[in-house]
Amino acid sequence: MGEVEPSLEVFFEEKKRKKNPLVPVGAFLTAGVLTAGLISFRQGNSQLGQKLMRARVVVQGATVALMVGTAYYYGENPWKKS
Repeated sequence: MGEVEPSLEVFFEEKKRKKNPLVPVGAFLTAGVLTAGLISFRQGNSQLGQKLMRARVVVQGATVALMVGTAYYYGENPWKKS
């Protein structure tokens, strides 16, 4: 009747968040820039919307680069031969 152990999925999710703390930040930044761009398009400011869409691509690319870089750094390279 002691402690209840957390499920394996919860453990791995917490572990991934600790290894990749900037990836969720990048995802939220990407979503924020996308939302701001869509709002500016909706308001008729296409020039600002276009700049925000370009910024979204940059932020999204940086997020993917962080994911790949931290996976490689921590040794989770799927192309690495065992």
